Amino acid sequence: MTGKVSYLKGLAAEDIVARAYERCGFEVVERRWKTREGEVDIVARHKDKIYFIEVKNSRSFDQAALRITPHQQQRIQNAALQYLAEKTKTIDVDCRFDAALVDGTGRVKVLPGAFMCN
Repeated sequence: MTGKVSYLKGLAAEDIVARAYERCGFEVVERRWKTREGEVDIVARHKDKIYFIEVKNSRSFDQAALRITPHQQQRIQNAALQYLAEKTKTIDVDCRFDAALVDGTGRVKVLPGAFMCN
């Protein structure tokens, strides 16, 4: 049951984050966009920029942030590059990688530009 509970908590955290971005004027264009190389939790647009958002939830913001490993960052970046190639037909697009942390009470803390493309 723990795996299913974790999965559902992850979905709930993604919903919270998507709504937070939408309230700020972003358009959420993809949820859980997957490739063989990795997955992007949320892809959003605002003006002419694309945002790749990794959502992590835990009891505290610090614990959530620690769950974004360098290996995972690389997988997200690889998936983002494939997304750009498929959806925009170019990788020369203004984009940013954010980490959106959700604590045990449902509060959201966004770390804009949390990691960069290598």
